[in-house]
Amino acid sequence: MTIRSRIKRITPWPLHYLYRKIYYLPQDVPAALGFLFHKTKSSTTFGERLSLIKNFYAISYYVDCPHTENEMLAIARSILNLGADVPGAIVEAGAFHGGSTAKFSLVARLANRPFHVFDSFEGMPENTETHGKSIYGREHHFPKGSHAVGLEEVRGNVRKFGDVSRTEFHKGFFSDTMPGFRDEVAAACVNVDLVQSTEDCLRALYPLTSSGGVIFSQDAHFPWIIELLNDDAFWEKEIGIKKPALEGLGSSKFVAIPHP
Repeated sequence: MTIRSRIKRITPWPLHYLYRKIYYLPQDVPAALGFLFHKTKSSTTFGERLSLIKNFYAISYYVDCPHTENEMLAIARSILNLGADVPGAIVEAGAFHGGSTAKFSLVARLANRPFHVFDSFEGMPENTETHGKSIYGREHHFPKGSHAVGLEEVRGNVRKFGDVSRTEFHKGFFSDTMPGFRDEVAAACVNVDLVQSTEDCLRALYPLTSSGGVIFSQDAHFPWIIELLNDDAFWEKEIGIKKPALEGLGSSKFVAIPHP
């Protein structure tokens, strides 16, 4: 167990939550203000945008969320600025405890889009990948079964904090569930940690993504994911396109993969 993990275990949650919010304040405040004071292509009021920010912070308090608010607000703002010219659903791959799932369900409601969530709800699949430190210097390893959170816990968190009526859950490993998915996609958020899972998601979702749509990878701080996304052969042979421009790859936790 790392020192960071030990500190997290012994620190009362309200203090740990407060520390995280203070630590990320320089990134979160500009993101929140930019989201709040700029209209979106999907019709939203100032009050609705303010309510969404408040809900994001509340969800992060009650549900274990490994992301930051500035990351989620950047994705939410992008989704709400797609507008009617970019048809399709919102897709999440990798739900963990359902904190991001609850947040995306609220964004889907504001954007008036269907929302689909893919996860095994049994943790990571069998894999032989070699992992290690992220670009931030933290160790990460994802053996079979790690990060397992059951469907009912995730569904319960979405029911309590989000809009479960707008959310459709797809239980199973991506290699089994995604090939049968046929809905048009406006935006997708992929947070799956593994190369093989990222490949499965991109093979299935990119061809379904509308022109002007976007796929976000929240794993772009992992060298093994950076290597995959930088691989011209992967894009050309597996996806059938030239490698897209990926702004921030190698320097940020998440990167946008646009569909022209």
